[in-house]
Amino acid sequence: DRRRVYAILESEGIEIPRYAVLDRDSADPKLESEDHVEVNGVTFNKPFVEKPVSAEDHNIYIYYPTSAGGGSQRLFRKIGSRSSVYSPESRVRKTGSYIYEDFMPTDGTDVKVYTVGPDYAHAEARKSPALDGKVERDSEGKEIRYPVILSNAEKLISRKVCLAFKQTVCGFDLLRANGKSFVCDVNGFSFVKNSNKYYDDCAKILGNMILRELAPTLHIPWSVPFQLDDPPIVPTTFGKMMELRCVVAVIRHGDRTPKQKMKVEVRHPKFFEIFKKYDGYKHGHVKLKRPKQLQEILDTARSLLTEIQHRAAGPELEEKQGKLEQLKSVLEMYGHFSGINRKVQMKYQPRGRPRGSSSDDDRLGEPSLVLILKWGGELTPAGRIQAEELGRIFRCMYPGGQGRHLSGEYAGAQGLGLLRLHSTFRHDLKIYASDEGRVQMTAAAFAKGLLALEGELTPILVQMVKSANTNGLLDNDCDSSKYQNMVKTKLHELLQQDREFTKEDREQINPGNAISINDALDFVKNPVRCCQHVQMLIHKLMDIVRIKKDDPKTKEN
Repeated sequence: DRRRVYAILESEGIEIPRYAVLDRDSADPKLESEDHVEVNGVTFNKPFVEKPVSAEDHNIYIYYPTSAGGGSQRLFRKIGSRSSVYSPESRVRKTGSYIYEDFMPTDGTDVKVYTVGPDYAHAEARKSPALDGKVERDSEGKEIRYPVILSNAEKLISRKVCLAFKQTVCGFDLLRANGKSFVCDVNGFSFVKNSNKYYDDCAKILGNMILRELAPTLHIPWSVPFQLDDPPIVPTTFGKMMELRCVVAVIRHGDRTPKQKMKVEVRHPKFFEIFKKYDGYKHGHVKLKRPKQLQEILDTARSLLTEIQHRAAGPELEEKQGKLEQLKSVLEMYGHFSGINRKVQMKYQPRGRPRGSSSDDDRLGEPSLVLILKWGGELTPAGRIQAEELGRIFRCMYPGGQGRHLSGEYAGAQGLGLLRLHSTFRHDLKIYASDEGRVQMTAAAFAKGLLALEGELTPILVQMVKSANTNGLLDNDCDSSKYQNMVKTKLHELLQQDREFTKEDREQINPGNAISINDALDFVKNPVRCCQHVQMLIHKLMDIVRIKKDDPKTKEN
């Protein structure tokens, strides 16, 4: 019974994820909303884990937030090469008793610990079954495990678990998250699958224990097998050894669709109600990204357009009809809100929006809201493929090859490269991304390529990608905006010249003599003519789009 397991762990002071039990024998005390669930007064925001109370039931579900794409990952006992599947279903199960607990971001690995008595613990990591559900197996069909060295705190946890459950040979699962280690499951009597050293050590320890029990009066030398505190240093074939400590990469997001923006000033009470509901007056502005919030804006736009159609609206609303229709059509795109591709901002103007024309002065002074709708800027299918491909290149780009493409393989053999550098790379890999949807999806696609994962990006995004903002990696760009504007002004002046770039221009634009900038200048040649050429190509493209739009054969596409 998982409830009893958690109670024993708590009584021993062993850290476990924050949890609550939903016991369906009593009245149903669960409240469910779009992005969280409340159990017995305890709120769990997505992502959270739903475990059956019976430890024999391995049907564990992980629910993802709408901001990451929603849905759930359904874990089960391994069947062939699968241990979980992704499902678009976001609602929790309605029958049975469950433990709800916080999801721990473990960078895609679980640590399995096997004790043999309180003073010995063997640990190994495996790919988390929640990542893509594909079980990695070696040539003998056994699940691939990675070597792990336990910290002193983790060795103490294994001692406590062994003694608390009165189980000499005991297996349990550790989650390493946010710099701490949590126990999430105790499996009891369990042996390592394939490690000769473990079996030698295990035989020695159990042999000592049995002999001491059977012949307590005899002197039996007690020796605990030596456990390494640090990985062994591998000698190299020549020269002094250099140890690679880390690889750091800073990567831009993949190809995106054009970013689009629309602004409209609104004074209707319905917009003010939404603004007030989400604490807009506290900060003077509000950002709406959640599906429920966007639905409220869409419902408001629909009702105002209905008023205009029935001549029930005032003249100011009728002026805004075009913008309200655009707001409605953008929010109706795709048929569902995923929280990644659209957002609405509202800014409070206590004296109305400053006017450019004197004829508009009659309404100046009345409070208003500037509604800003942003859409587009999504990662394109090509951008996603680029990111996955880059991940695959990273697998073998260093050392052993410099990203050369040979017959479909990068840098020759797949055994070379980044994967070879560090056998525990999986649980030392950290991926940070900004909060923008296209950046997060690029990071998830990159991780998919790097780790040779399969399936949906949502589980990879939730487990592997951390927010760079909360980790203080992204500075506020206010300090740089002054210099960015200076650079933009300078570039604008240089690109207004209707002539080919001279040597002086090149020195001014590219004082560092960067090859990539020189190549770009060679490509542009005359900036004004290049802009005219781009404009001409855009007109040609628009003409093709119009023809295709009117052609019955291609109209639907």
